[in-house]
Amino acid sequence: MSGTVDRYANPADVPEGTLVQLFFDAVDRMPGGKAAYLVLPDGDAAGTGRSWNYPQIEAVVREGAAALAKSGIRRGDRVAILSENRLEWALADWSCLCAGAVDVPIYNTLPAAQVAYILKDSGAKLVFASDGEQAAKALEAAADLDPKPEIVVFDNAAAGDGLTAGQEFMARGEGADPDAFREEALRARPGDVATMIYTSGTTGAPKGVMLTHNNVASNVWAAKQMLEVRKTDTTLSFLPLSHVFQRMVDYLFFSAGCTVAHGTIDRVADDLKRLRPTLMCSVPRLYEKVYQKVLDASGLKGKLVGWAVSVGRQAAALRERGQEPSGLLGLKYAVADKLVFGKIREGVGGRLRFFVSGGAPLAPEINRFFLGAGIMILEGYGLSETSPVTNVNTFEHFRIGTVGRPVPGTEIRIAEDGEILVRGPQVMKGYHGLEAKTREVISEDGWFSTGDIGELSDDGYLTITDRKKDLIKTSGGKYVAPQAIENLLKGNPYVDQAVVVGNGRNFVSVLVVPAFDKLSSWAAGAGAAASTPEALLESKRCREFLKEQVFSVMRDLARFETPKKIGLLAEPFTIENGILTPTQKVKRRVVADRYAALIDAFYDPAAADRTIFLAGS
Repeated sequence: MSGTVDRYANPADVPEGTLVQLFFDAVDRMPGGKAAYLVLPDGDAAGTGRSWNYPQIEAVVREGAAALAKSGIRRGDRVAILSENRLEWALADWSCLCAGAVDVPIYNTLPAAQVAYILKDSGAKLVFASDGEQAAKALEAAADLDPKPEIVVFDNAAAGDGLTAGQEFMARGEGADPDAFREEALRARPGDVATMIYTSGTTGAPKGVMLTHNNVASNVWAAKQMLEVRKTDTTLSFLPLSHVFQRMVDYLFFSAGCTVAHGTIDRVADDLKRLRPTLMCSVPRLYEKVYQKVLDASGLKGKLVGWAVSVGRQAAALRERGQEPSGLLGLKYAVADKLVFGKIREGVGGRLRFFVSGGAPLAPEINRFFLGAGIMILEGYGLSETSPVTNVNTFEHFRIGTVGRPVPGTEIRIAEDGEILVRGPQVMKGYHGLEAKTREVISEDGWFSTGDIGELSDDGYLTITDRKKDLIKTSGGKYVAPQAIENLLKGNPYVDQAVVVGNGRNFVSVLVVPAFDKLSSWAAGAGAAASTPEALLESKRCREFLKEQVFSVMRDLARFETPKKIGLLAEPFTIENGILTPTQKVKRRVVADRYAALIDAFYDPAAADRTIFLAGS
């Protein structure tokens, strides 16, 4: 709805604050024995792990802040954190905030060249690195810097030439006076820059997003009004803390008394089962994987799952209207719940009250699948530049296919061209060293241009259509929103990943990574069994079957937005092969470059009669 403003709270009503004040408020409010963090056992080791209570955290942060000061770090100086999620990441972060340093988180998956760019651009004077691998990367990245930052490695055993062991660093802060520590820490002002987060760089060089204490603290407060977080809750923090989404909600969890355990993406399935969290945040990729795994069942089990999913879909339709299945449907649902849905809930720990989804659009079909299984996913929206949350669904105000209503203090406007504009206390201070780019996205009256296209309902629910820069314009002048089509495809059990292409061409096409476990089961029953993904795609029967699956879910699309050619890929899109960002977003430019020959083949007049293509064929 062009030109509409939706305001659910006056920004002036949102209290100003700092993350330092949030830290001390939580420390003072929580009982001494209340666990703030839980360190899970390494690998498959037995046990429940070691918990850290609030007084223990304050004591370590006090020494860490003092150690930074003894190391020459002054208020406003930059300190980088190059690490996977772990307790030390949080302790380093709190120490920087209390010392007045601006911390610069760096994804541990980035290569040394990109780390070097961030260190130089930010002017980091000290780097925290998690282990030997990250410390070596930091050394390489800092080789040409003058002056070189000190590199502190969390794992003491990894310390060597040019590195400071974490234990040695912390010894510098021993005996710090508690009163002097608090007095110095509380000098932080709401408008002070707290952190500088570099965008993941799907296009162009990463930009340093400067977020103030109040940007993030106000977002913590607003999110707390929307989400019910309890002192009895436990959460798994596995999305990169280098991104503001997981980091902001971890501040919220710390403030609310929810125990935080750190994990990694590659161990999330195991960690869910042993931690059994009660709430958790994730990006859509996790939900897509669970969905594909459930639907991978074959034979009699596959038929049972298919029946249960059908029953769950009917239950989800009722739950979207605030009702529960009853009568005959209620009986069917009870059976489906006992045989299928209960096992899905056990697979995510068995105690989960809700998920929060962000970072990218979640396919409505997948959200309804989880709702039918008795698992609530509250989808939200935001960007690094908005600290990050602007909108989120809640138990009270829940609508699948939308990202919910604005959080308190946030105004949403849809521009004439469909772009979503945001104004509120969470909007960044600006891009570091890039005043012109900052003025391009933040108007004089405070409206931030998100770069996303969306629609706003009369009752305030925001629907994301696509990224403005990702819209595909065909040679006929038609605009196609690829994410909606991709999410439609990912609702099919035989499709794992999909990317729509065709900018500037006379029609759009799609690259598809099949769900190979599911496809393999089908192929075995159809007499087309193969031992590798490549061999499956070489099978004409498999290709024709996938063609039917892909086109079957697109029958309701307009003609101009329906992909006409399909490219099948044996290799999935991953962080490791450079196609996904650390937050699991597709780098469309990389896809276009890597599969240029395949994409060109779609539009070769000599291949006019072909519909299915293979990479390299």
